Amino acid sequence: MTTSASLPTEPEGAIPTGGAHEGGTVTDRLVDANTRYAARFTDPGMDARPVLRVAVVACMDARLDLHAALGLELGDCHTIRNAGGVVTDDVIRSLTISQRALGTRSVALIHHTGCGLESLTEEFRHDLEMEVGQRPSWAVESFRDVDQDVRQSMQRVRTSPFLLHADDVRGFVFDVHTGLLREIDPA
Repeated sequence: MTTSASLPTEPEGAIPTGGAHEGGTVTDRLVDANTRYAARFTDPGMDARPVLRVAVVACMDARLDLHAALGLELGDCHTIRNAGGVVTDDVIRSLTISQRALGTRSVALIHHTGCGLESLTEEFRHDLEMEVGQRPSWAVESFRDVDQDVRQSMQRVRTSPFLLHADDVRGFVFDVHTGLLREIDPA
């Protein structure tokens, strides 16, 4: 697996690109990689319904390789990611579609140690307003206690009137140093 640590060292501030677009952007590198992927691609013949009937809500942190960490294969689950893995209105929207239109029944919520949201505050929104002249319509959803934030996220899922299946909702904290999940008691 290629990681940023295995990429060639570039001058500070430069973004390594490789591929056919010498001096191009990271997006150019991604497009080049997709071209190589598509050349080997065969349609797996799956439909959009997850085989395991589970939706995983997790942080967008680049250190979380959810499929590997959870033993998942392509087509096993729906994956919904955002900053902090927080259950926002948009996550409820995605879970509602996942359950009502695509048959999922279980929800796994995964936060992690060392999350960047632990160091932010709602002051971030104020700073953005000062910089761009418009206050963001969204909350930062920062937190200090990752376990409590997982509990809050579980509660938001369990009490949403839009979700049909709230009986199998479990929350976890992924340790970025050990790779282990620690289950959070909802009480």
